[in-house]
Amino acid sequence: MRVLFLACLSPKTGNCTTAERIRNHIVAAGHTCVLCDTREFNSASDVSSLMTQEPRFEAALAIHLFKGGRLLLDAGVPFGVVFGGTDVNEDVKDEHKRAVMEEVLRKARFAVAFTDALKEQAQALLVCESKKICVQPQGIETKVALHFSWSDFLHSTGVRTKQVDNLHVFLLVCGLRRVKDPLYLLEAFAEWHSQNPLVVLIIIGPVIDPVFTAEVEESVKRSVGVFLAAELCQEELHAAMQKSFALVNSSLSEGMSAAILEAMELGLPVLARDVPGNAAIVEHKVTGLLYSSPQEFVSMSRKLLDDSELQERLVRNGKNYIATCHNTVKERITYQKLVETLH
Repeated sequence: MRVLFLACLSPKTGNCTTAERIRNHIVAAGHTCVLCDTREFNSASDVSSLMTQEPRFEAALAIHLFKGGRLLLDAGVPFGVVFGGTDVNEDVKDEHKRAVMEEVLRKARFAVAFTDALKEQAQALLVCESKKICVQPQGIETKVALHFSWSDFLHSTGVRTKQVDNLHVFLLVCGLRRVKDPLYLLEAFAEWHSQNPLVVLIIIGPVIDPVFTAEVEESVKRSVGVFLAAELCQEELHAAMQKSFALVNSSLSEGMSAAILEAMELGLPVLARDVPGNAAIVEHKVTGLLYSSPQEFVSMSRKLLDDSELQERLVRNGKNYIATCHNTVKERITYQKLVETLH
């Protein structure tokens, strides 16, 4: 079967990584899967025109109900959709977008939610058939670059210290856009750094919103102890994560943060903002720490620095959670079965 797969493919983002992994699952089942960026299409008619070209597509899949799913409404082939984060958390607030997403769910053969909480939220906010929605957590795979220089990375980011071995780096991994709220901790962290120069916050991720990125750059320049790093390839990012003290998430809303899950697999403690998407995968004081304010973040971070037993418990439980709940083999089986329903 020849499958068209639509997703937002901004390089080095969680969406892109997820799409490539799902595509690999489909290809492993013997199908042809063509992955296309949703930004290449202006409307559903653009996709329907693509469908008339040879060789013909027999089925389709999209990540994100509005950005991807709306483009498949006139595709003329069976299709499935995968919920993102912003579709249920943000786009549903827009009446037009909500209507479009309900139409997508009505026409789709299946929909995939990464968590039970996301499925429940979709059912509460959108008109949809419960039996259509399958819950399948993201499978997680990490690979660390072998020849990554931590000192060079810190230097390129602007961190200047002779005490590299004593430095505690809090790494905030996100695409630079407002919903990720990377400046949320800026003032509180800068104040903490002034008291303890060996703690630094490094924000790293691709530019998604250029206007907002300029705001971030200006704010970081005016702060102490907070730095903005150039984006890295996946293997180098995983190496940087492994060298850091903790992974930070400060998003206003999340679907399922791949960075949090990757950090757990890499043995990194996680400090995540207490929003539904994060609370669905981070159990407070068990697999990570959930905070509700910048001040609470600093308080928890201080505690984590001083409590090696807490560090070890979070790391151990995080690794066990990934092995149990985010297995790529289980994910592969699920998507291969779902794609078969598109025949």
